Amino acid sequence: MTQNQKVELADFLKHQHLCRSMTLQEIDNLLDFLSYEEFDRNDIIADIGQVGENLYLVVSGEVKLEHQDPSGMEVESGRLYAGELAGEMSFFDRQPRSVRMRAGSETTKVLRLSREMYKRLRVEHPYIAVNLLEHALISLDHLFRRISNEYSQVTEYIHGGGTQKP
Repeated sequence: MTQNQKVELADFLKHQHLCRSMTLQEIDNLLDFLSYEEFDRNDIIADIGQVGENLYLVVSGEVKLEHQDPSGMEVESGRLYAGELAGEMSFFDRQPRSVRMRAGSETTKVLRLSREMYKRLRVEHPYIAVNLLEHALISLDHLFRRISNEYSQVTEYIHGGGTQKP
């Protein structure tokens, strides 16, 4: 990444939950471990079945999450926007990805953290690594809550919204 991009990205990061408790020097240190990438609409960022060797932070644009239904059709299951993490489940549990991450806007910009750089970050800057882990936990919590709410709404719809009596 160029010096100009680094300055812009540092400005972006200082306003993100991930970096709110970090100093400007710590944000600069974090940027040394990240790669800046741009994707055009519909480019695949990470694919179903891959083990997550990278974690992504959306800088701008949208990341579409897609899965295949039983007939093999691609179905959009969600979108991620600026400031959100992408790929954290497979990155941390090392299981194959269950969704495809695809650029959902004309240009989607992300910061990518490779597993190798994450290992270095944990050793060289543990405070930054802890902030990243906390951000990943919050991201997964939001996902779980959203899915729980959607499941509750579907269940309520199926059962008519009333209490079922035996």
